[in-house]
Amino acid sequence: QVQLVESGGGSVQTGGSLRLSCTASGYRYSRHCTGWFRQAPGKEREGVVGADADGDTTYADSVKGRFTVSEDRAKNIVYLQMSSLKPEDTGTCCSVAQEPCSVVEGLHDRFFGVWGQGTQVTVSS
Repeated sequence: QVQLVESGGGSVQTGGSLRLSCTASGYRYSRHCTGWFRQAPGKEREGVVGADADGDTTYADSVKGRFTVSEDRAKNIVYLQMSSLKPEDTGTCCSVAQEPCSVVEGLHDRFFGVWGQGTQVTVSS
């Protein structure tokens, strides 16, 4: 079965950077039908970035220009590089995937059936 394990979360000051990693097992991980979601306490879950079945990647407006997804296919790892972090970026971040790959829109959580445990990102001012 597909399993996703995230790492790389932590605490940074406003303007800092973090790189989250998602290591996948059970299938070859790529940006197709994968993504990242986050949820802050008391707020709704938000799609950060996601790729549909065609590999088209969509970033949330709130992170455009600051977050970038990359991958190391040989190691089955997907990365989320987060720069210019703001306090509003604080939240638990989860990597997501869908097998078989059938995601229609990458920022809609209902299209993803596999979720990682999550890693905490805290940005202080």
